[in-house]
Amino acid sequence: APLPEEAVEPYISRCAVCEAPAPAVALHSQDQSIPPCPAGWRSLWIGYSFLMHTGSGDQGGGQSLMSPGSCLEDFRSAPFIECQGQRGTCQFFANEYSFWLTTVAPELQFAPAPLSGTLKEGQEQRRRISRCQVCLKH
Repeated sequence: APLPEEAVEPYISRCAVCEAPAPAVALHSQDQSIPPCPAGWRSLWIGYSFLMHTGSGDQGGGQSLMSPGSCLEDFRSAPFIECQGQRGTCQFFANEYSFWLTTVAPELQFAPAPLSGTLKEGQEQRRRISRCQVCLKH
């Protein structure tokens, strides 16, 4: 059932856009290790490699894997909620999906076709999602 805006507000993150001396970039390992920042760069945060999401109907979105927005600090299988209308009712839809960069064993990185599968249990999902780090040049 749709929830009123006041009921979900404590669970919706806020962001701030800040000017930085250089562009921040995301690095992805495609395994469970945290990729190191290059020499002369510092870490802003570590996270999980997020590719894109679908929305209700034909909507969806994503960003470049270099973008800091592709490295989310926490893994949630549905990292978004959809709010619509003047009353601001919010709900999760069963036909909305998130897509994450998975871990790939070194011997399978150049295989002819990737292995497909659906991961249902939370810890299993977390273990199969690539790790990332967002870095900023000093």
